[in-house]
Amino acid sequence: MQPVPEDVTALRRFNRYFTRRIGALDDRYLGQDRPLGEARLLFEIAESRTGVPLRDLRTRLGLDAGYLSRMVKALEAQGMVRLGRHPEDSRMRTVEPTDAGRDEVAEQNRRADVLVSGLLRGLAPDQRLRLADAVATAQRLLRLAAVTVVPVDARTADARACLDAYAADLDARFPEGFDPADLVGPGEVSGDAGAFLVAYEEGRPVGCGALRRTEPGVGEIKHVWVHADARRLGLARRLLDALEAEAAARGLAVVRLDTHPALTEARTMYERAGYTEIPAYSDHVYAGHWFEKRLPGV
Repeated sequence: MQPVPEDVTALRRFNRYFTRRIGALDDRYLGQDRPLGEARLLFEIAESRTGVPLRDLRTRLGLDAGYLSRMVKALEAQGMVRLGRHPEDSRMRTVEPTDAGRDEVAEQNRRADVLVSGLLRGLAPDQRLRLADAVATAQRLLRLAAVTVVPVDARTADARACLDAYAADLDARFPEGFDPADLVGPGEVSGDAGAFLVAYEEGRPVGCGALRRTEPGVGEIKHVWVHADARRLGLARRLLDALEAEAAARGLAVVRLDTHPALTEARTMYERAGYTEIPAYSDHVYAGHWFEKRLPGV
């Protein structure tokens, strides 16, 4: 669903106000002798105690390779960073801060704290709490908005890594443990048989879900999982919605799923998403609850 113009206008208005208030438009961000782009890049480099691959920086910050290279070279010329090679892969270039670079980031953090403290000083304590809650909500929703959910071949490394992590989570939560042999095979969720979706945040797989056709007009949703670092964003619901859309595109009128009694949060999500609990439709060893949803317009 496309966003309404009012929502677009509201977010752009906030962006313009906030970037002006924090000095993002100044060539001397926080009064230091560098613009915001270089200052932020130096901050990201200094966050790592060892050399960080340039490839990872490019993905994390969403920067063009040429632009990133120019900024790194500028910081290197100023003695703020040094370039090197990854200890396990000499083809991969890394960058790390020098002592001068670390000192500048420490000063950058001090000045940023002063700036934010000055902004908050004009608010009453309860207003500061409301602002902190609002900022946390905005960050959570913007993270969710930036996640991409795409179909992948279930045999890929990312798909298998997600399923391995999913199996490990269930093994820790189920009193009886979990046998990875219960995971769907690639052939069950490929081609006409089904689909496998992976959620990516900044190039990193952080969630997955599978759909398989069980009978004419009926599909089953399996293995909806979200990495611990990406939970409480609403990503599981987004994966569920994407799997339903995939089912509808394949002409499936009904989707079903089951869940373990220990997964109470999953049952709550399914009920809120319009699923109705039904009698057992399978003898799945890990199932204690079975759900069904009729897809609209199919």
